[in-house]
Amino acid sequence: MSHHRPDTLAHAPLGREAAYPENYDAGLLYPIPRAANRAPLGLEEGALPFVGEDEWHAFEVSWLNARGKPIVAVARFRLPAESPNLIESKSWKLYLNGFNQTCFESRQSVIDTLEHDLGEAAGAPVVVELFDVDHEALTPRHLPGDCLDDLDIEVTDYTPSEEHLAVGEATVEETLHSHLLKSNCPVTGQPDWGSVLIRYRGPRIDREGLLRYLIGYRQHQDFHEHCVEHIFQDLMTRCQPERLLVLARYVRRGGLDISPWRATPGERPPEPLRLARQ
Repeated sequence: MSHHRPDTLAHAPLGREAAYPENYDAGLLYPIPRAANRAPLGLEEGALPFVGEDEWHAFEVSWLNARGKPIVAVARFRLPAESPNLIESKSWKLYLNGFNQTCFESRQSVIDTLEHDLGEAAGAPVVVELFDVDHEALTPRHLPGDCLDDLDIEVTDYTPSEEHLAVGEATVEETLHSHLLKSNCPVTGQPDWGSVLIRYRGPRIDREGLLRYLIGYRQHQDFHEHCVEHIFQDLMTRCQPERLLVLARYVRRGGLDISPWRATPGERPPEPLRLARQ
């Protein structure tokens, strides 16, 4: 079944009742063009000021081997930020459920199928890894750098405002993080809880202002990926760092977590890591 290319969320499965599929069906994947959400940020396809990926983990992955025996795994997917589409999360979950009663000859054939279907939906190559459920790669770790969350600040604004961002004269290279990130699904309004890491070199960013800015996403409605791009753009515009990485690790919902990162060319995030609450 061919993938549709919707321009809106009008027909997306998110926020609608949906029967869970009994059989594999690549047509369940629902691509959403990134361009519409990027335009208000001044981002143009083909001229993006960042590199990055959307890293997904799926914790409810299962299929049948050639003899009908169930296999379970945790999957990691990496979608490039330059892909024209993101994939709506509920459609992804429904698609994965179609694997539950489907026979595959090998683990590699599952990976090949996932990479093909997700790449078609995203419009760019998608990298897939499958882990045993107790694999050490899934062991929780901590975000590096200084945590902002103990700053004793007063907060009165719960919508994003770049006016909170300010810098000093000294040039520094530092890594900061906060676990107070919260945004909301633009379709259902459900809360999306996350942690965010910011690594930069440039004029020292005022930490209290940065924390107020991040808390400002608390009532903001947008997809995880676009929240990270919003943060990246505001920091680049207001703080003008030489180098910048913004990484968010959102808590899983419906068996999926999403961890987008965006960076100036040449920057890379720490090795893939997961937090305890993910």
